[in-house]
Amino acid sequence: MRPSARAPDEMRAIEIVPHANVHAEGSCLVRFGATHVLVTASVEQRVPPFLKGSGSGWVTAEYGMLPRATHTRSEREASRGRPSGRTQEIQRLIGRALRAATDLAALGERQITIDCDVLQADGGTRTAAISGAWVALRLALDRLHAQSPWPRDPLPLQVAAVSCGVFEGQPVLDLDYAEDSAAETDANFVLSSDGRIIEVQATAEKKPLDEEVLLRLLRLARIGCAEVFAAQRQAVGR
Repeated sequence: MRPSARAPDEMRAIEIVPHANVHAEGSCLVRFGATHVLVTASVEQRVPPFLKGSGSGWVTAEYGMLPRATHTRSEREASRGRPSGRTQEIQRLIGRALRAATDLAALGERQITIDCDVLQADGGTRTAAISGAWVALRLALDRLHAQSPWPRDPLPLQVAAVSCGVFEGQPVLDLDYAEDSAAETDANFVLSSDGRIIEVQATAEKKPLDEEVLLRLLRLARIGCAEVFAAQRQAVGR
């Protein structure tokens, strides 16, 4: 029995509230159970120096956790002077995931920065952030399209992410903190809406995992991402 009493292939309750920030071009509040992340997308009419004159745009991301997002207060990374290695790894993952589904040439010479701020953490913060980041990006692009229609959609695919793992010998979907902290295997899957894999992060914490277990986790990830895709479409009105 899982600590939450969920079935092995059962997600936590998913809620995506669009337009959570009145100032950002795109935004949402995404909730995977007790994990809550505020995501904003900001559009700038510039690109990094390596893309100047290329006609191509760029999508990047930043990630952070509020001091009391977890059981005990953590120090703000700004007060340390630099982000932790974990933070850098997660924000690079978010950026890679979004760029994999974005037609950067169609975007033109614009940069869109996705900010993911974890308000409350109960496992799966990076997967919730990626799933919400797609919604914020989609809303920002739709706002730009209303002002000046795109020749072609810069975001033709959806992107969603879920965590999976092996808990007490059982492959399970969407780990919360109680499971994540004791998992035998911990994995994050980033999938596109056409069924392809964008990224997989999998770590055997206690013993190596075999191919069949990895495939079972992938099958669970497809079940979970299907739910996330549906919640995303509802949030953006598609």
